[in-house]
Amino acid sequence: MEFRLSPGGSINGEARVPGDKSMSHRSIMLGALAEGTSRVTGFLEGEDALATLAAFRAMGVDIQRHGAGEVVVNGVGLHGLKAPAQPLDLGNAGTGMRLMAGLLAGQPFDSTLTGDASLCSRPMGRVITPLELMGAHIESSEGGRPPLHISGGRRLQGIHYDLPMASAQVKSCVLLAGLYAEGRTSVTEPAPTRDHTERMLRGFGYEVLREGEVISLEGGGTLKACNIDVPGDISSAAFFLVAASIAPGSDVLLNHVGINPTRVGVINILQAMGADITLKNQREVGGEPVADIHVRHAPLHGIEIPEDQVPLAIDEFPALFIAAACAEGRTVLRGAEELRVKESDRIAAMAEGLTTLGITNEVLEDGIVIDGGTLGGGKIRTFMDHRIAMAFAIAALRAQEEILVLDCDHVATSFPGFDALARGLGLQITVQREEA
Repeated sequence: MEFRLSPGGSINGEARVPGDKSMSHRSIMLGALAEGTSRVTGFLEGEDALATLAAFRAMGVDIQRHGAGEVVVNGVGLHGLKAPAQPLDLGNAGTGMRLMAGLLAGQPFDSTLTGDASLCSRPMGRVITPLELMGAHIESSEGGRPPLHISGGRRLQGIHYDLPMASAQVKSCVLLAGLYAEGRTSVTEPAPTRDHTERMLRGFGYEVLREGEVISLEGGGTLKACNIDVPGDISSAAFFLVAASIAPGSDVLLNHVGINPTRVGVINILQAMGADITLKNQREVGGEPVADIHVRHAPLHGIEIPEDQVPLAIDEFPALFIAAACAEGRTVLRGAEELRVKESDRIAAMAEGLTTLGITNEVLEDGIVIDGGTLGGGKIRTFMDHRIAMAFAIAALRAQEEILVLDCDHVATSFPGFDALARGLGLQITVQREEA
């Protein structure tokens, strides 16, 4: 599937983006391990979250879908999962694989986690290392890559783990394994990362403590079923925050978006660049802060992105790179090595696309330097990365020529219906499907 985009235009109107992917994954996992029935609304019906749902069904959990993002999870308790009959295929879901590795390390049965070609090229050593320190046994392919073969019946011990990088996925993996470990499991973060796991564990009645940079829990507790309302994903909203900011005449309201303080780096960075973004109707839903986000076109200028904002915007940088390309002056990003091990090497992939469009940039080991300029057109490779595809789709709003974005099938992993929603707001996008 390819996106063909006509140059120019603006976006206007009101929309609600799909549910938060991080929270959708966790709602299924914790709902499955809780005692009782949990009801989830706003669930992201994208391929990644549905892969997690299918994996728990394969382990004997009764999960019912009622359409329009409504899911009912009949929990089996912390020790109620059953051995799956075959490997658990998580498709493109890196979050699903890293978090489930923690949960499966404490089960009495053997299991195997696998995925598509993109996921099986991503490094999992960052979760294997702490899990093995806890007593798990995990075999992987060369370089710590999937499939992961996890031995059951291992006795896990609580550990204290200093995260070598700011990663919510690694933090969550260790904490989830800690549910099955003897004693206390704690993690020290080098910088704040998204805290959906801690918030949701508390929502399910499990005590999680935070003292400074240290998050800890005791093993052997119980999760109690609860209802979860998943807000719109700020990572999906980010494309329209940037789109409205860069396109003259744009005015967009995005309803019911999660504004968790560990996720608002994209808003902070855009505002520092001069964006006109206002949070309205701020409220709390199920322990998570939510707001309607109003964004209008404003001239942007390049900045040095503060390193303390990098972990708070790690998934939004493809969109932010487009903002930088349309800004006056130079934007510098450092301290973002994590971008190299996402669904693609997002620094290299975005640099290639920006170069194709005529934007001068310099790739750094841990970031990129982008000089704002005039965007041309051309064919963009996405490297099977959903966020690369959507980023270059919105770039067309400021392009001088047509943009063709190749290999866009993976957009459905996080944003089913992206093209239709974007078209409804005014983006001149058509979908071309390859002939069989």
